[in-house]
Amino acid sequence: MSTVAISKSPPVVVQPSEPVTSTSDINLSSYDRHLVSRPATAFFVFERPMHEPVETIKRGLSRALLDYYPIAGRLAAGATAGDVVIKCTGEGVSFVAASTSCAIKDVKDLSDPSLKEELGVFYDGRCRYSDPLVLMQVTVFSCGGFVLCVTWNHSVADGVGMGQFMQAVGELSRGVPSPSVVPVRQPDSLILGPPPVFTKIMQLLGSLQPTQLALLDITIQSSLIRRIKDKYSSMNSGQPCTVFEAVAAVLWWCRARAISSDPEALTVLFFPTNARAYAGAKEGYYGNCLVWRLATATTHAVANGDVMDLVKMIHAAKDRVPDQSDMEELLHLPDWYDLLRITSWRNIGFQTPDFGAGTPTRVMAHSPPQRDLPKCTACIPSMDEYNVLSTCVKEDHTSAFLYELADMHLNYI
Repeated sequence: MSTVAISKSPPVVVQPSEPVTSTSDINLSSYDRHLVSRPATAFFVFERPMHEPVETIKRGLSRALLDYYPIAGRLAAGATAGDVVIKCTGEGVSFVAASTSCAIKDVKDLSDPSLKEELGVFYDGRCRYSDPLVLMQVTVFSCGGFVLCVTWNHSVADGVGMGQFMQAVGELSRGVPSPSVVPVRQPDSLILGPPPVFTKIMQLLGSLQPTQLALLDITIQSSLIRRIKDKYSSMNSGQPCTVFEAVAAVLWWCRARAISSDPEALTVLFFPTNARAYAGAKEGYYGNCLVWRLATATTHAVANGDVMDLVKMIHAAKDRVPDQSDMEELLHLPDWYDLLRITSWRNIGFQTPDFGAGTPTRVMAHSPPQRDLPKCTACIPSMDEYNVLSTCVKEDHTSAFLYELADMHLNYI
């Protein structure tokens, strides 16, 4: 239970600042449809004080919904079986104003799960068609700083799209006449759909029986990432290693060593990448446009190999479109605990929203206690370090996983 007392006002509905004139239904694309009932949540921490943040953000949100009018609508079944549409009803989104009598700097741990439950607003389980597509809460602290939580139905926007929307809310809150990026949402803005095997993989993953996993909030120091990047570049004729590749390699390596699987068993790392260039998406498209990439190796090769080799495998996976052979490998995995899903929040726009007091000091993810497949939300913007919210190991393997992470920070050269 959180020790920070937060007072919440009843939710209100924020509608577009003017009546919505475009009322045509928007069909969800094949990138969107598998996410219809899945929520996503992000917290934005602003430590610098701001005058009337609640009313300022509420006004900006109302103005943004005029440009992003589908977000003010509701989901409904389409005319064809299996189709889902956004009905542009202009009903609006849910908004909660909250406050607390303490200062942000006095809070020992903003990432404490019980505190996040108070700082956030969430759907009751999975998203329903009748629910608003966005829920927002602004909690103002005594110092004038605030935490903004946004929870959304993942089918309406991916992380890049929500980052773009939040940037627009910030711009309009500051009095900018119109968003700097013109939003696009119609699915005909995409030239190519996802690869055929993509849908099969998503259906398979959705059918798996999840397990209870430990929730860990991890910090990977930038000094370790710099060492890995520098070493990789020096060993590969100056070829760069990205932050994500380095962070993912660290997590994959440490986890493989901690869970002690059959050394000859296959372990699969899979991660989404922005497919807007692949799909020919128009600039400003904010719907889902992600494809999954897969890197596979034996547990022995990952746990006992060089981290440089893992970086190379991840780098190669980013350039390869999954095919039927990947589906076959997934089907023959002996244990779904050998899967690891990593999602990166780096460079998706979550570090850019500015409502008048500057950009966020920190961004936080949310992972409610539930049975799930092993996953990490990585590279969450957090000063000069890389935050990871992890549910990737069972409770029995937590100590070993944290030991491997600590040992790598101390001893990796």
